[in-house]
Amino acid sequence: MSEVSSKEMYEVKKTLKELENKKGRGTELVSVYIPPDKQISDVRKQMVDEIGQSSNIKSKTTKKNVQSAIEVIIQRLKLFPTAPPKGLVMFVGMIPRGGPGTEKMETYVFEPPETVQTYIYHCDSQFFIDPLKQIIEYKEVYGAVVLDRKEATIATVRGKRIDILKTLTSGVPGKHKAGGQSQRRFDRVIELAAHEFLKRIGRYVDEAYLPLKDELKGVLIGGPGHTKNDFVEGDYLHYEIKDKVINIVDTSYTGDFGIREVLDESSDTLEEMDIMKEKKLMRKFLTGLISESGLSTYGEQEVRQNLQMGAVETLLISENLKTNRQTYQCPACQTLEVITTKHLQKAPEKKCPKCGETMKIIKTEETAEELIGLAEEVKTDVEVISIETEEGTQLDRAFGGIAGILRYKVK
Repeated sequence: MSEVSSKEMYEVKKTLKELENKKGRGTELVSVYIPPDKQISDVRKQMVDEIGQSSNIKSKTTKKNVQSAIEVIIQRLKLFPTAPPKGLVMFVGMIPRGGPGTEKMETYVFEPPETVQTYIYHCDSQFFIDPLKQIIEYKEVYGAVVLDRKEATIATVRGKRIDILKTLTSGVPGKHKAGGQSQRRFDRVIELAAHEFLKRIGRYVDEAYLPLKDELKGVLIGGPGHTKNDFVEGDYLHYEIKDKVINIVDTSYTGDFGIREVLDESSDTLEEMDIMKEKKLMRKFLTGLISESGLSTYGEQEVRQNLQMGAVETLLISENLKTNRQTYQCPACQTLEVITTKHLQKAPEKKCPKCGETMKIIKTEETAEELIGLAEEVKTDVEVISIETEEGTQLDRAFGGIAGILRYKVK
């Protein structure tokens, strides 16, 4: 499974936030999801057919806007002889800026950070972003296993996408009503068969999850009765997989329904893990500020300098960071200057420090995006910190939303 860069994830999340607020006047915003194995020529043909179908729309304005959006999609598809390796996502439509007649065509076309699974063509008053949300919901893979004495199901989970890897049945005999020695002998047979079944489940779980151990964030175990506890507590799992068991829950079912039950019952655990990861990083940063080691840095200028030196181990950026980097250039002597401005703040006029000419803005980039790009160049880990915790709020308000945990002390 390909690694998703922090910059890719940041850019897609930023796009999602923009798309959430876009609304059309009618059902005229078009969303298209194209899997990598879908023929682009087939998509173009369908778009041509959709233009014909849209002629039945009663509202002239809506009809015109839908057809215009589809024509943009057809033109953009000409740039792609085949679908990219992870597929293609397209959002196109007329977005009003105010009253009637203020609509402007907006187009978003990109390869998502994870593979598109299903082809979707969707028209509505809002862009259809739920599949994209699911694609990026969790970067990490989780393992999920449900079992009892009769059967077991082994799966991997990424966001809301569940891949069933293996379904096993035991052949363990049911209850035996005979008494005396015959009953005891039969009970021993049942226990031995159950033990062998748990060993078989363990082998398949190890085979499924050990190749993923570096990206496997946790393993969820569920099932009716006590078999699941016997499985976890016994010597059935490789220690590296056993160490990743993060939740054991009761379920009414095994099979697909049991896997979904495990996920529903573990939602608080999964959310708490992400929050605890953020808390742990922020505590490490705060400890570095007051310790003699001094392995912490904060503030845009200082963090950028340390990043350029390769001294930052982990870059911490608040999800609430709202600043841009403005690059100015002098039209006379080509001198460059870069400053940071707040979102929605009008960039100030600047005079060239060398020749006095009025400089022009040639590039505007979000500060977070620029710092993440710089971090990736020097192999620095990046964590975007939410403001849902006290520590996350502290990063945003007390440290300007930008901080770093250092690899070594910078003099």
